[in-house]
Order: sequence, then structure tokens, then C-alpha cells
Amino acid sequence: MTDQVDLSRLLGRTLVSPWFLALVVWLAFFWQLGAVPLYDLDEGAFTEATREMLASGNFITPHRDGEPRYDKPVLIYWLQAASVSALGWSEFALRLPSALAAGLWLLALWWFVRARLDANTATIAGLVMALGLQVAIIGKAAVADALLNLFIALAFFDIDRWRLRPRTGTLLRVYLWLGLGFLTKGPVAVFFPFVVSLLYFSSLRAWRAWLTAVLDWRGWLVFLAVAAPWYLAIYLDDGSGFFESFFLGHNLGRYGGVKHGHDGFPGYYFVMLPLVLLPFTGWFLSLLPRLRRLWADDLDRFLLLWFVTVFVVFSFSGTKLPHYLVYGITPLFILMARHRDALTNRWLAFLPPLLFVTVIVALPELLGLFAARAERAHEQAMFEQGREVLDLGYRFGTWVGLLVILALLRWPPIALWQRLVLVGVVQTLLVFGLLVPAVFAVMQEPVKQAGLLARQLDRPTVVYRTSMPSFSVYRDAITPETDQPQVGQLVFLRVDKLARLAQVVAPNRLERRYRKGPVALVLIAPPSAGSAEARPGAGGDSSARPTARP
Repeated sequence: MTDQVDLSRLLGRTLVSPWFLALVVWLAFFWQLGAVPLYDLDEGAFTEATREMLASGNFITPHRDGEPRYDKPVLIYWLQAASVSALGWSEFALRLPSALAAGLWLLALWWFVRARLDANTATIAGLVMALGLQVAIIGKAAVADALLNLFIALAFFDIDRWRLRPRTGTLLRVYLWLGLGFLTKGPVAVFFPFVVSLLYFSSLRAWRAWLTAVLDWRGWLVFLAVAAPWYLAIYLDDGSGFFESFFLGHNLGRYGGVKHGHDGFPGYYFVMLPLVLLPFTGWFLSLLPRLRRLWADDLDRFLLLWFVTVFVVFSFSGTKLPHYLVYGITPLFILMARHRDALTNRWLAFLPPLLFVTVIVALPELLGLFAARAERAHEQAMFEQGREVLDLGYRFGTWVGLLVILALLRWPPIALWQRLVLVGVVQTLLVFGLLVPAVFAVMQEPVKQAGLLARQLDRPTVVYRTSMPSFSVYRDAITPETDQPQVGQLVFLRVDKLARLAQVVAPNRLERRYRKGPVALVLIAPPSAGSAEARPGAGGDSSARPTARP
């Protein structure tokens, strides 16, 4: 018994140590950062725009494959460009700005909670944040989300600081974060701090103080000094195209309609929230019986309003994506850490991560079922290749992870929240050490290899009915899309498009240069002498199946 007590005390001291938190930050955001290829669509689109920015010297208007990219403002491209300029072109360098932003986001959370509550609670909140599934994913992704969430969190933290001590410097910092967020992803960086602060100050009957802060001309001057120069520059460089596409299409359009097929049912975020918070879903659910008590506390009320506002607003959005919830889960990390004593049911705590890891363990068998039901050629190819990639090493590692979690379920000397933190470490090792490398080997490694081969072949290259912009990143050149490839061109495409391409150019003119998994790279060869299509007025058989030459 004495040994168990000593072990519990040692583990308790370790888990609230800043050194352990630093180790977890490295594990969550920097470990394996450059180990896998860029993923499509998002990482490929962002990094291709960065590549073209560096190649063209145009640091005002982002372009993707030669066309203006109006999806996001410019700050993330500038940071990626600075990173690869300093470190060389690599997946690690492209993702490093996001990892650093995630680390600073966590540091901001730790600093805020330490000042408002205590150091132990701050460290536990940081652990929950770093080991949460969705935060770790965006912290390792070459996209704008980690950077945006850094500025949103900083704005919210300074809003609370200003309410307690209304200093001019704190208020000006709020506007600084809003300006940087606006330069990262536009209106969303301003909308939520504005709405939540209004609701919060109103709930405290302090709306006059809120109005004073909102109408402060010095703050808006700071905001404009940060954000306005680039918005003016892109207007001078590119006219009204960015404003019409970004503000009307990618903001109002996303909310009022569905973009890129990302729709969802009305309860979409009720389903996604448990996945986003893994492995701490049960920890979050343990807070629900305390809602009335949480509302009575000023800080907890602020955190609840922050989360609920984001949840409700995006629930009514036409376009739904899991990472939208991340804008509102930073306060949940603080609530879970502060009220860790509410977690008393071990099955509530352990069931969500056990189910998730069981799916990871069963994935090789599940792929066999998916392959049998797949109808599209690229899906069949991915499932078959996936069964090869998920080898004995994958099976062994995932089973070990599952057994460790089961052991933690039965380990009585330590608190449930401590066990869940250790489960989070196991989950992070499984996801980024085994699952993500396997998935990317199937889905993205073939795209990378096709791009590198196309770069080596150095021929005119086009894309046919396929949206995988990382191909252009690895090819190191703009790759235009066309429905009519020409003789002598390399064509990159998804394998389920091969039959349609054969109908367009005649089947016996597709020379295979590369095919693996979901993608292929083919050369459009000239018609052979004496063939039917080579004779004047003759045409090929458009119904024939494609053949590929070795």
C-alpha cells in the first residue's frame, strides 16, 4: 500500500511538472512534423500558394496553379514563406509555423490560467489541450487554423483581463490580436470575440463598459494599422476579386450554403464534438451536471459563453467542418482542468478512447470490408494498398496501445484525470506514430512520388479532373487543369478518371509513367503511323478501354 501511495504522489507531481508539459508539447506539435507528405486538399492548396509566392515574388496576391487564391488572407503564406526561406523546402518547414503557433497558443492558455487560478490547473489545461485529437491535428498541419486559434485565444484572454483591470494597454492588445486574426482568416477572428464579449458583459450588466471598449478609436486605429495595409495592397494589385470572392463567397457563402460538399445534418456538431475532444470526451461530459454552478462563477460563465456561442453559430452554418469547433474548445480545456474533481466515473472517462483505439486496432479488417463494397477505382486501390501498409508492425503497436489503456482503466492508485492524461499520451503515439503515417502512405505518398517523377521528366504537365494541389508543390511548378490534354503532355489524374481520359484522347495513346494507389501519371503519345486516327478525317474508338504501356 505504501508503494502505491508513493507511486501516486510521484505520478501526480510529474503530471503537473512544467517539464512534462514541455515534453507533451513536443510530442503533440513537433514530433513527426515532417514525417509524412502534405495532404490534399488543404495543405496542398496552402503550400502551393506559398511556393508560387516565393517563385513569382508577388507577396500580395496568393495564387494556386497560376490562378488567384482568394480562400484566405495572407499571413499564413508569409510565415510559411519565411520558414522555408530559412530552413529549405520541406514538409517540416511548411508545417513549422503551425506548430509554433500551437505552442504559443498553449503558452497563452497556461499563462492566463496560472494568473487567474493556479499553476497546477494551468499545466493540466495545457496537457488536455495538447493531447486532444483535433488540436494536435491542426498543430501539425500547414494550414491557417492553429495561427487563427492563437489570435482568437489571445483576444479572449485579454478581454477577460481588461474586464478585471480596464487598462488601455490591455485593450489595445485585444485590437492587435483581432487585426492579426483578420489578416489570418478574416471576419471570424473578430466576430466571436465581439459577440461573446457582448453576451458576457451584458450578463454581468456591464454593457456600458463593453460599449466603451468597442468604440475606443485608439483600438480601431491599431486594428487598421495591422490589417488594412495588405487589404489595400491586394485591392490595388488585383482589384475587387479578393473582396467579392472571400467576403461574399468564402464567408457569407459558407455560412448560408455548402462549400466544397462540406454539408452536415442539424446535429452534426453533437456528433463531432466527442471526436474532437478525444480522449477527454468523458471528462467534458462530467461537467454537464455542474452547468448551473458554472454559470454562477464569472470566469466559468465567460468560458461557457465562449464555447456555446461557437457551437450554436456553426450549428446553423450551411458548411460544416470538424475544425470549426476548435474556435470554441479552448475554454473547455480550462473548465475541465479547473473542475477535474467532477470526473469520478471511470467508464465515462475510458469508454470514448477505448472505442476509438479499438477502431484503430480493427482497421486492417475494416479495410477488407470497405474494399469489398467500394465501387470507384481509386477507392478500391486505396483500400487494397491500405491492407498492405497496415502490416504486422502496425497490428502489434496498436494492440500494445489498447492493452496499455486497458491497464490504465484498472490502475486504482491515481486519479481518473491523471489516467486520462496518460491515455492521451498513448493516443498521440498511436495516431501520429502509426495511424497517420499509414493513411498518408496510402493517400498522399503516391501523389508525392508522381509529382517528383513529373519534375524529373521535365515535360509539359497538366491535371485532368483531379484536385490534388500537393502534386504541383512536389513538381515545383504550376500545373494547369484541362479537359483536353494535348500530345506530348504528361497528365496527372485520379485512376477513376482514366476511362474518361481515354475517351477524350483515344485509348491506345495513354502511356503509363506512374500508377500507384489512387493516382496515375500518363503521357499523351502521338497517333502511330497508319492508325485510323492518324488518317485524315478518321477518329478513334471512344468506347474502347484504356491501355497503358510500360
